[in-house]
Amino acid sequence: MDMAASTGAVILNADSQQLYADLRVLSARPSEADEAQADHRLYGVADAAEAWSVGRWSRAVMPLLAELADAGRPALLVGGTGLYFTALTKGLADIPDVPDTVRDAVTAAFDAEGEAAFRRRLAALDPAAAQRIEQGDRQRLTRAMAVAEHTGRALSDWTADTTPLLAPGSWTGLVVEPDRARLYANCDLRVGLMVEQGALDEVRALVARDLSPDLPAMKAVGVREFAAHLAGEATLDQAIDTTRQATRNYAKRQLTWFRNQTPGWTRTR
Repeated sequence: MDMAASTGAVILNADSQQLYADLRVLSARPSEADEAQADHRLYGVADAAEAWSVGRWSRAVMPLLAELADAGRPALLVGGTGLYFTALTKGLADIPDVPDTVRDAVTAAFDAEGEAAFRRRLAALDPAAAQRIEQGDRQRLTRAMAVAEHTGRALSDWTADTTPLLAPGSWTGLVVEPDRARLYANCDLRVGLMVEQGALDEVRALVARDLSPDLPAMKAVGVREFAAHLAGEATLDQAIDTTRQATRNYAKRQLTWFRNQTPGWTRTR
């Protein structure tokens, strides 16, 4: 923050949850005071009813980067969504849009068949995706199937055919890798602060909108856990404990992803 303010750099959001205006607390979005210290872009720009993808984010961020380059202003892309950085530095597949009718039919098939049978059928069209996608990830499984059925080409093949959005040598990568014990302690502290700052009200407002559970905003860590408490299915202490565990798990996955995908980036604690 201090570096951005002193250099005139613009901070660009590269965190999928901090895109959503409805998730200021749960996503630990920069406060209004923080945002006043330096120019922030792409924070809180989406409604929870929208489904921003890596493609949509890329189409939003690239014009901003061009604008800043023309103005001679440095840009700091900050966040933890690995696929956003992959799109910039390794490329984004130009996958044709899948019609709603195809997506709806595929989703209905998943619900009718069950995950195991659906995954076996996907394996015949896109074996790499069927093996790579984690258990229970309905959104990615149905996405892979919809792309394969609509285009006649496996999603895995599409994603392998990419070109970097940023020119090599035009950027520098930095990964913050704090001590694991300190990281987990901060995760636990963050959840407690979220409750104090209004996380329950934020989740209550989301639940009242009756949005699809498949939307990215509804999958944010803490939404399901605190919604269970608000529905009388868990005590507040239980909701806090499960959110803390989910947050630590998410942080661990981020560390693993960046360690595997960005081995050449500079590390700092």
